[in-house]
Amino acid sequence: MDHVLSFITGGLSQSSWWEILAYTLVMTHITIVSVTVFLHRSQAHRGLDLHPAVMHFFRFWLWMTTGMVTKEWVAIHRKHHAKCERDGDPHSPMLFGIWKVLFRGAELYRQESENKETMAKFGHGTPDDWLERNIYSRHSLWGIMTMLAIDIALFGAIGLTVWAVQMAWIPFWAAGVVNGIGHYWGYRNYASPDTSTNVFPWGIVIGGEELHNNHHAHGTSAKFSSKWYEFDIGWCYISVLRFFGLAKVKKVAPKLKLENGHKPMIDLSTLQGVITHRYEVMARYADVVKTTARQELAKLKSTPQGADATNLTMLRRVRRWLHRNEDVLQPEQVAQVDQAIARSQSLSTLVQMRRELGRLWESSSASSEQLLSDLQAWCQRAQQSGIEGLEQFAIRLRRYAA
Repeated sequence: MDHVLSFITGGLSQSSWWEILAYTLVMTHITIVSVTVFLHRSQAHRGLDLHPAVMHFFRFWLWMTTGMVTKEWVAIHRKHHAKCERDGDPHSPMLFGIWKVLFRGAELYRQESENKETMAKFGHGTPDDWLERNIYSRHSLWGIMTMLAIDIALFGAIGLTVWAVQMAWIPFWAAGVVNGIGHYWGYRNYASPDTSTNVFPWGIVIGGEELHNNHHAHGTSAKFSSKWYEFDIGWCYISVLRFFGLAKVKKVAPKLKLENGHKPMIDLSTLQGVITHRYEVMARYADVVKTTARQELAKLKSTPQGADATNLTMLRRVRRWLHRNEDVLQPEQVAQVDQAIARSQSLSTLVQMRRELGRLWESSSASSEQLLSDLQAWCQRAQQSGIEGLEQFAIRLRRYAA
């Protein structure tokens, strides 16, 4: 009886509370690494190739700790990028609301996994061997039940809690935090045509997935960090695997190159540099818009009477939308922006010229010579606009290089 009671209370390991906590954190971290390195960067976006042995370890681990099917995860994530923030996005907080995605993200995932059209269109290229067809996909419940048995055997009754944490880890952090908060709150290095944000500059807890805006700007990059102060632990693991010949990096985000000194003429290299780094360009442009909006608000506050008071109220209401890409705004929001800036020459100019700048990389039919001519004309107008921030922006734009 004493042996039975001892097993129930402490399992085979008779571990202390901190040993159980350490075990849980290590196990969940390996699961996070499996998701970000294998499912996300390698399978979904083909940013790197993994050695077959490493790839199978990740497949086996995810079967044991999540029960997720590779093809389902990859297809749903690819569809998210293809339909981001628009009808059809499987888990956008702009469509479903932040709280539903944050706390019920796993439910949205399960619903989309039953969509055969999504699986057929976006699930190509994923493992389709005997193990995948007969074990991992067909019997996903076997893995997590085996994990439950292991946890209970090791720690007794508390093993059930350990297992519950393991099962909730990915649904909360990946399906909830990354897909929810990563499109709702945080900072942006790049003005990508969506609402993606970097939740935190140090990507440790979620394996680097915290740098979600960086990823959306350069979707196929195997490395998520871009600024000197950002840290992507997933990239560290990839670097170790690459050192031992177990991974081959196929693509990383292009590094920004600025030519030294003042460049008098815009050439094709400038055009290529601007198009390549278009999301970084638009992020800097957004800073100009924010600064000008603050100046306009300060000016209106100094004379808060009559029409100025109305303009002040309207500008305050749309301020958070001014620097946003219009693709992620509702038509009524765009209309409110246009109405609010109608009496501000500087803001009207900035918004109009942002639209014109965006057409440089949206045009699919214009020749390089035509695009170069358009960029030269745009920079000339910017430097003659009388808006200090826009003038400085145009000078810097001349320094971009392929």
